Order: sequence, then structure tokens, then C-alpha cells
Amino acid sequence: MGKESFKEIEERMKKTIEAVKKEFQSIRTGKPSIGLFDEVKVNYYGNMMPLSQVASLKISDGRTIVIQPWDKNILHEIEKSILKSNLGLTPQNDGQVIRVNFPPLSEERRKELVKIVHKEAENGRVAIRNIRRDYLETFKKEKQEGKISEDEFHRLQDELQKLTDKYINEIDKLLSTKEKEIMEV
Repeated sequence: MGKESFKEIEERMKKTIEAVKKEFQSIRTGKPSIGLFDEVKVNYYGNMMPLSQVASLKISDGRTIVIQPWDKNILHEIEKSILKSNLGLTPQNDGQVIRVNFPPLSEERRKELVKIVHKEAENGRVAIRNIRRDYLETFKKEKQEGKISEDEFHRLQDELQKLTDKYINEIDKLLSTKEKEIMEV
């Protein structure tokens, strides 16, 4: 168990952070975010394509995203995909572009979203701690088998805890930022 295993541990923890970021990105705040549409797939002549590959998306004012398809024939497909996406947004198709307005969130809805974000952050923390637990078990087994010394075990354990703390702290920072975004009026 050497440096290569800590690279592996760190990679797994980074993937967890990316998963938390992706979950947070899918949670709507009161402000428009193009990232909300990352998971929206559009039927483009029989192929399901990410929205960003069939149209340009831009924020036009403080509360609207304008979606300009490369091919006007798929305006209706884009509209259907947004409605089916469970984002809670209503697209407006004017025959040229689609506009998606972001109405301000109610206080009650913001509080609900904060609870959801806290739950996602806790899921991320649990995933990080599970990675720590898995590797700690490996280290204990290696110590019992005589592959590593008691001192080496404690050094590995300390290094593992430092990585765990680092990535849990990163989740906490992401949570704090997302919570502020949601609560902004």
C-alpha cells in the first residue's frame, strides 16, 4: 500500500465531489443557470442528444434563458424535453427561439431546496466516509498479515483521515455556496 493507493483513494473521493457538484447543479435556484439543462436530452431525428449539442443557450436578462436551436425544426422537441425534465420550468416557443423564465422562488420553496441540498451533501459525506472505511479495512488486513508495520499502519491511517477531512470540507464549502445561491432573493 503506497502512493499509488492514495492516488486511487483521492480519485474516488474526487469522483464523489463531482457527483455532489452535479447534483447541486441540477437543483434550481432563483437565478437562471445554463447548467440546469445539462441532463436535458432532445430527440433529434431519432437520436437522443444533449440540449447543448442541438442549440445554443444563453442568459438574456436576470431571469430568462434563451435557447436558439441550430435547426428550427426541433423547437417542439426541445420544448417537450424541457417539460418532461422535471425542472419545473415552462418553456415559451415563439417559432424562432425558446425562452425559459425563472420566476423568483417562494420562501417556502427555498427552504425545501435547502433541505434537499443538505441531504445531497450528507450523501456525499457518507460516500467519502465509506471510501475511508474501505481503505482502513485494507490497511488493517495488511497489518494483521504482517505486510505493514504498526507504525506504517498509523501513518496510513493518519494520511487517510487527512484526505477524508479535506474532501468533507470541500463538500461543506459547496453546500454553503449552494445554500447562499438558493436563499438569495
